[in-house]
Amino acid sequence: MTDKLTSYFFLLLFAPFLLVACSDDEEGGTNGNSSSDNTNRNITAAIPEAGRLEMPHLANGSQYMLLVHKSVDIGVNMIIEWDCKKKAQRWTAYQMYDKNTKGPWNRNNWQNTEWQGDPFQIDPLLPAKYRTKLEDYRGTRYNRGHICPSADRLCSKNANEQTFYLSNMQPQIYDFNAGVWGNMENQLRKWNENRFRDTLFVCKGGTIAEGQTLDPGTLVPGSSMKLLVPKYFFMAILCKKNEGYKAIAFWAEHKADRSTKLTPYLISIDRLEELTGIDFFCNLPDNIENSVEKLCSLSSWGLQ
Repeated sequence: MTDKLTSYFFLLLFAPFLLVACSDDEEGGTNGNSSSDNTNRNITAAIPEAGRLEMPHLANGSQYMLLVHKSVDIGVNMIIEWDCKKKAQRWTAYQMYDKNTKGPWNRNNWQNTEWQGDPFQIDPLLPAKYRTKLEDYRGTRYNRGHICPSADRLCSKNANEQTFYLSNMQPQIYDFNAGVWGNMENQLRKWNENRFRDTLFVCKGGTIAEGQTLDPGTLVPGSSMKLLVPKYFFMAILCKKNEGYKAIAFWAEHKADRSTKLTPYLISIDRLEELTGIDFFCNLPDNIENSVEKLCSLSSWGLQ
């Protein structure tokens, strides 16, 4: 089970957000938030983590819960916005730099633990009535698709285990999860090098808005599956190197897809915001946000 050193948590209810957090450790990496000339930034008085650069603008409404997962070794591990009515996540946001991504842990190490394999489990921060459960996936043929991948959190057993919380999952078709989605994640890890970045700020998810979900019976006709199945998946990526920023996004239809060429899936952050209705990287000063979000420069990301 999760390291008891991170079992501390508190619950704060206020309109229009519900915040849940665990551990009292300081966050790792860089916040980078600047409040000057920033009209669309998140309000951080009650939610300090809402000011981190990986965070999109929080949704309005009491149905949404913010899950702030922390680890004793790196502080903030990942942040999830959860729709309690739909029992589905809107996104997972996290940072990538050497200390919080690279280390001694390996997914195969779970074979030698009390789990005897991958530690998929309910999110302990979610009240029972809002949770998804392991049995929700059984017989559906959908993978439990990581949003923050296990391979992005090899710094410790504790940080890696949290990526297996079901709140960090979306139902995914196998040939999508192991195909183009996995290839996008591999590309993101190629960018996660000191020569390329100081910090990567990442927000990923699957669409759950009306008209942006699949019939859950796509794989199993007549399935009584209750989980929402996204019709599209996305990644919004912000790179900080020295004093400069650049951003890019992936957008992919959720279907069997083994594509290795990723350029057809690349779009600007502005375009991704149009497609999802989510305001990404809202904590950047407006002049930087407006500049980097309109661009989709393949060459600056080492792509053709």
